[in-house]
Amino acid sequence: MTRRGLFAPALGLIAAACSPLAVLNGLGPRDAGVRRVARDIAYGDDPRQKMDIHAPVEAGPWPMLVFFYGGGWDSGEGRLYAWAAQALAARGFVVATPDYRLVPQVHFPAFIEDAAAATAMAGEIAGRYGADPGRLGVIGHSAGAHLAMMIALDRRYMLAAGAPDLIRAAAGLAGPYDFLPFDVPASINAFRRVPDPTLTQPVTFARADAPPLWLGHGTEDVVVHAEDSTILCDRMKAVGGRCEAKLYPGLNHADLIATFSPLFRRKAPVLEDVTAFLHRELG
Repeated sequence: MTRRGLFAPALGLIAAACSPLAVLNGLGPRDAGVRRVARDIAYGDDPRQKMDIHAPVEAGPWPMLVFFYGGGWDSGEGRLYAWAAQALAARGFVVATPDYRLVPQVHFPAFIEDAAAATAMAGEIAGRYGADPGRLGVIGHSAGAHLAMMIALDRRYMLAAGAPDLIRAAAGLAGPYDFLPFDVPASINAFRRVPDPTLTQPVTFARADAPPLWLGHGTEDVVVHAEDSTILCDRMKAVGGRCEAKLYPGLNHADLIATFSPLFRRKAPVLEDVTAFLHRELG
């Protein structure tokens, strides 16, 4: 069986794997020195086109991050990942956590368009919350990493959102970047209507002038295999782009983002590694 054949059935498990992470929102402990500074900022007319913002208590200006949660493109809620936003904010970022429209309400490319629109709005209002819109990055986990990489690599989305040069760096955690063919419910339902399936794949849009990428993956991830990160990173380097890939021994799909919580932070330095990259690239 091919690599894609082994990987594709696991896409159907993405939502199930990500959902328990929301439990961390109620468990604590939380990172100190941050606060939610805005709630339900609309970036569109749909009820799901809203975002919250967390920021350090100390005055900025700070770099800005837009964090996209996972959930197989058909589930998830940004507010349940406030603990992850707080972890990033505690390390010197203003962090927007958008919701986005989901399958079956919409299909590709609507959720990618939402990611771009939310990111453009984050840049527009960054100054209100102590952030520098000239130092904006995107980050996501699982399906959220797919969103982050699509708007960072495929120029069309941020151009349509009116902010083609806004994204300065992008980070993906356990993301699917090369997952053809569509042969499980999660991918079929989200992408089957696309005439050219290659346009749904981040690897298609690797380019030399893309923002620098950081891709993290657990070696024990059976939901999205770690080679997705290495394939995208290798493709970026082959065309002259900048990319760092980091594999974490023993970590599975949920572990990678769970290490953002103080409860599991000792498992691996994922949070330290990705924020070091983002600070280095965003200044």
